[in-house]
Amino acid sequence: MLPFNRVSVIGLGYIGLPTAAVIASRGVEVLGVDVSEHAVNTINQGKVHIVEPDLDMLVQAAVTTGKLKASLTPEPADAFMIAVPTPFKENKSPDLSYIKAALETIAPVLVKGNLIVLESTSPVGTTEQISRWLADMRPDLKLPHNEGEQADLFIAHCPERVLPGRVLQELVSNDRIIGGITPRCAERAIELYQLFVRGECLRTTARTAEMAKLTENAFRDVNIAFANELSVICDTLKINVWELIKLANRHPRVNILSPGPGVGGHCIAVDPWFIVDSAPEQAQIIRKAREINDNKPLYVVEKIRQAADQFKKPVIACLGLAFKADIDDLRESPALDIAKQLLSENIGEILLVEPNIKQLPAKLAKYNAELTTLNQALEKANILVVLVDHKQFKTLQPADVTTKVVIDTRGIFG
Repeated sequence: MLPFNRVSVIGLGYIGLPTAAVIASRGVEVLGVDVSEHAVNTINQGKVHIVEPDLDMLVQAAVTTGKLKASLTPEPADAFMIAVPTPFKENKSPDLSYIKAALETIAPVLVKGNLIVLESTSPVGTTEQISRWLADMRPDLKLPHNEGEQADLFIAHCPERVLPGRVLQELVSNDRIIGGITPRCAERAIELYQLFVRGECLRTTARTAEMAKLTENAFRDVNIAFANELSVICDTLKINVWELIKLANRHPRVNILSPGPGVGGHCIAVDPWFIVDSAPEQAQIIRKAREINDNKPLYVVEKIRQAADQFKKPVIACLGLAFKADIDDLRESPALDIAKQLLSENIGEILLVEPNIKQLPAKLAKYNAELTTLNQALEKANILVVLVDHKQFKTLQPADVTTKVVIDTRGIFG
């Protein structure tokens, strides 16, 4: 089999762009494709449109050497990696429209021998669905869902499993689960990932690879739900949940995760619903955990309402809008939802502090809200709500907030 001389990455977001840059750094020609003209133009200038440590330097080097180029339209390649969003609809069922749209764009340029890898986290059966969709789009090609090893295309699933803030390191060092529709599909995908992955590439079926990623995130979601429920119980019993967890975790076989204002991001807050959608009668604990974590922001808002009742003119500072510390990612962020709810209720003056973004998203800007610095918030607010444990907030000392009502959902004050 010929080597991969050219790889195309479809979707240049938080996973696609780092993946494209890492592959390009290995000397492989990479074409990144995205629907955003802003993203494409930014990348072709050697710059980045997302925040991720060291990504700007890697992209600049790859673009300067000519190994990375971005485009609005696909071109022929040896392998196509699909890294587009897989959100859920209002009824919590998975939305695969982005994946199908990506296939529609690459279908005209596919040729016999091409590899297609789905990186987007997806419900079980999606990789096989890709094969069926492509059979309709390209009836001249044999597809692996019905032709097996005699197919013209190789189709596999390799879910991303990286931590924002450590993406470049973990893309290379983490083990990868690679599932093919056929064994040869998996082997061909492994050949691609071995170009840049130092971790072990573990071969399995496409359905198992899909379920593995969902299982990893559902496991964490259940554990976070336990911590979040524990925090509510501790509020009722007037116990410091942070001290309690530290003490309980001294047991050699106990590892309780940290509670928070909810669960955000593009994985843990979404993926368990894919399991629930596939097996609604069986996924009882997974469903309940999702409900607990989805309801935690409402609990935090109620605590803020009670605090606001203590003041004639409440001034509420929300510290953090991102879904986790020290990144700019607002996807599925409970902090963002809490801020939006406070603004919509008009229960006081709301100050928004998020050091990792330069402008508010439209869902907040429409309330005429503005970003505020931490110092301005400390000077003006009488209620301080810690929603994200950014490094800037961790420098705060109890003495800095003695005159304020503090609602600390992240335990920075212990």
